[in-house]
Amino acid sequence: MAYGIRVTEVDWQWPRNGAAHHTQEYPGPELVVRRGQMFTLMLELNRPLDSKDTLIFTVETAQTWGQTDPNSSVPAAPGGKAARPGPGHRLSHFSGAGFPGVPGSPEYLSSPPGPQASEALDTKAVFTTSELEVGDAWTAARAAQEGNTVTIHITSPPDAVIGRYRLSTRLSSHRRHSDRKLGEFVLLFNPWCPEDDVFLASEEERQEYVLNDSGIIFRGVEKRIRAQGWNFGQFEEDILNICLSILDRSPGHQNDPATDVSRRHDPVYVTRIISAMVNSNNDRGVVQGQWQGKYGGGTSPLHWRGSVAILHKWFKGRFKPVKYGQCWVFAGVMCTVLRCLGIATRIVSNFNSAHDTDRSLSVDKYVDSFGRTLEDLTEDSMWNFHVWNESWFARQDLGPSYNGWQVLDATPQEESEGVFRCGPASVTAIREGDVHLAHDGPFVFAEVNADYITWLWNEDDSRERVYSDTKKIGRCISTKAVGSDSRVDITGLYKYPEGSRKERQVYSKAVRKLFGVEASGRRARVRRGGGRGLWREDLLEPATKPSITGKFKVLEPPMLGHDLKLALSLTNLTSRAQRVRVNLSCATILYTRRPVAEILRESHPVRLGPEEEKKIPITISYSQYKEDLTEDKKILLAAMCLVTKGEKLLVEKDITLEDFITIKVLGPAMVGVAVVVEVLVVNPLLEKVEDGMLMVEGSGLLQGQLTIDVPSLEPQERALVQFHITPSKSGLRQLQVDFVSPQFSDIKGFVIINVATAK
Repeated sequence: MAYGIRVTEVDWQWPRNGAAHHTQEYPGPELVVRRGQMFTLMLELNRPLDSKDTLIFTVETAQTWGQTDPNSSVPAAPGGKAARPGPGHRLSHFSGAGFPGVPGSPEYLSSPPGPQASEALDTKAVFTTSELEVGDAWTAARAAQEGNTVTIHITSPPDAVIGRYRLSTRLSSHRRHSDRKLGEFVLLFNPWCPEDDVFLASEEERQEYVLNDSGIIFRGVEKRIRAQGWNFGQFEEDILNICLSILDRSPGHQNDPATDVSRRHDPVYVTRIISAMVNSNNDRGVVQGQWQGKYGGGTSPLHWRGSVAILHKWFKGRFKPVKYGQCWVFAGVMCTVLRCLGIATRIVSNFNSAHDTDRSLSVDKYVDSFGRTLEDLTEDSMWNFHVWNESWFARQDLGPSYNGWQVLDATPQEESEGVFRCGPASVTAIREGDVHLAHDGPFVFAEVNADYITWLWNEDDSRERVYSDTKKIGRCISTKAVGSDSRVDITGLYKYPEGSRKERQVYSKAVRKLFGVEASGRRARVRRGGGRGLWREDLLEPATKPSITGKFKVLEPPMLGHDLKLALSLTNLTSRAQRVRVNLSCATILYTRRPVAEILRESHPVRLGPEEEKKIPITISYSQYKEDLTEDKKILLAAMCLVTKGEKLLVEKDITLEDFITIKVLGPAMVGVAVVVEVLVVNPLLEKVEDGMLMVEGSGLLQGQLTIDVPSLEPQERALVQFHITPSKSGLRQLQVDFVSPQFSDIKGFVIINVATAK
């Protein structure tokens, strides 16, 4: 007579499930699978199943490891050693001793108690083996049986809650029951599943936006865009666990954990939580922002080369925010987290990006007679560039027209429903001017569409409109190409061609949605935060076009450590002579265009003959800017041109100083085989540079970060530095190398290495 049946061993089929679910890069220790897709278990029993035996499974959400001890992200196995997966299949053996209250289950298979899982909240499911597979529920099917071994196929619904689950089973035979906790697994979003809200049809895009563990962030200025490498590292040790911890540390989870977990089936909800938690403004989030150019007690945002070190530091520091970040750091970290959780995500850079503080759809800049920004009056700003994320998912809350790319921004600029976060905002909604739709449409619309208005503030506190380029906002919106390092311009996804009839119609529609008035017609008062009122009509009517034009021209490439040589070219558009007073100013700035220090101010009287062009030479010596140059290496020139008859023209030029580094890999790269990397560095200064270092990082190429001393360099001297790396993963891998010195800001470079599998 058959009785006393029980599970003695479970094989999690790691290689098979990992390959099928595209999760083989996660290091473990638990199985990682994606929702809406079958995975396989093999159960070893103490005897064969017979027709009267029943097999019932229970899955329930479990708390993330490390919530009680962030210094130990992996549970300790008996004997004190951390449980780590070995090669081949993952086996859990059930002997006699184990978890308290659960005979035979190993201690390391159970995580700390979390919120009470329940079937009512869809955080728990109880199901038996059957031949039927139901698409919207957890199911188990008995696929095969050979002796005492039974193969089980388990399928989760495509809208299941994501996160860590505990799996247990009850075997019943002749009124006797045997309960076993089989262990834990992690369930992720599934861009490969057509029924999942995050489904992405293109395999090439899934490889890029979900599985690629490195990327490129575009920075600089509109006329000189530069690529910076970034190590996402979503498959590095402990990163998945840390990403799940970010969800568990959110205020929503702390206040009502059961409800919070139950809402994690929805990518809109999850991404909005991550957007808030990547910055530290309202919670003990991951990164603390700093835009003052002073980074004492922390790391300069420009010194980070990827997300892994940041996430590890936050986790091991018991969730203390990591100092410091700026927009590209927030975007890099959020890209890591969302790719890790299974949501296709990319990084987007917007050049001449508006920060509209009052939802007026305009950036209002106040300047003095030298074109210098008046900080106490100017509340809005136009950043040289701003970096955010896009994630791909359906908008069940808005309707299918708004599916696809969604803007998410973790940089803490403005509050959204009382919290510093932004998005998700449908890119389609932004392009069509549907700014009333969730979430944060007006702010994102202004970032790419706001009109740029310049006001001259006179000494008598009066103001007057100055002619300048009002259409400079939202240029060269860029992201990395799929499968290559080239830049793709996606401006057309955000707005219709600048100045086109359709673009103006959309702008008017956005004004209508926000203010309830037509863009041309009766005036609507917009109250600014500082108490000043602006008429919408003022914002939409252009300033009088002056009878002269002006443009800064760079005469030599602007190199770090060298004098800058430029000219201001003025042209008289009339057939009569004109006199112009040119007030020039120049300042070092942050990438947000916030002035740091004035380095030049001079005034020139200029006489322009009929239709004459005249050039005013400008030289800024290295000694003038060296002490006040920020790590952004940016300088802003402004020329306020005052024509005798009262016309005013403001001409501006943003300059980024160039630097130089080249990286070569000397020979083929292969997993487990050392290869030489050669770096050519140049001292950019006209003075000796000492204490230089190379900082090297790259997922799958080396463990952690590598620091290499660079010998002292005479002015303009070049040096070759060589070192070895031993790749641990195959495929296309990004190696980042920064040349760091106390005498100048980081000179950054990267190279893509194609690593072959081991022979």
